[in-house]
Amino acid sequence: MDELDLLKKDWNKPSERNKLSAKDIYPMLQKKSSSIVKTLFYISIAELAFWIVINFIPYFASEGYKAKLDSVYTNEYVFGTITTISYGIILLFIYLLYKAYRAISVTDSIKNLMRSIIKTRKIIKYYVLYNLVVAGVSLLIGFYYAFTHDPELTDKFAHFTTKQVVVTSMIVVVFTVVFILILWLFYRLIYGLLLKRLNKNYRELKKLEI
Repeated sequence: MDELDLLKKDWNKPSERNKLSAKDIYPMLQKKSSSIVKTLFYISIAELAFWIVINFIPYFASEGYKAKLDSVYTNEYVFGTITTISYGIILLFIYLLYKAYRAISVTDSIKNLMRSIIKTRKIIKYYVLYNLVVAGVSLLIGFYYAFTHDPELTDKFAHFTTKQVVVTSMIVVVFTVVFILILWLFYRLIYGLLLKRLNKNYRELKKLEI
């Protein structure tokens, strides 16, 4: 049981109710909310580092593997644009989270703290939605280039019957959906737990406002 829970427990005692006020509980909620957003900020930085490492792995792979990637993904403009936009969005997300953290840390009213929490929830929601969309589009583009530019796959695909083309397309779509679902579960696990705690703080602030 943390300090805030102990304070709320005392609040429920008739003998303590007159001693405690919103001014006593508010700093606890502000501190907890600030800590949660700070954790989200650090997670976003870790995620940026993770994607940078993933994108640089091919450069440390074998020469044969790099040559095959270069032969398949010939349109550097498309993949360069997707990568640049993705990094830009992550950096923007980190910046917005930092602003949210600063706003929560210095706010001096319940109403402003509630607004900051709502804003933080929206930032997370849109960021996760964007990443899911980009992941799906990137996978589909990747499959397209693999089937149309990889000599081995292109040769096999050229001899497919209509039924085989349909089945292959369905497998690609199912794989993409499953990957997006796994990514969504990952975000729900990482960000969802922290947002749940942030929502709990929001409900407590709402009670104080009343």
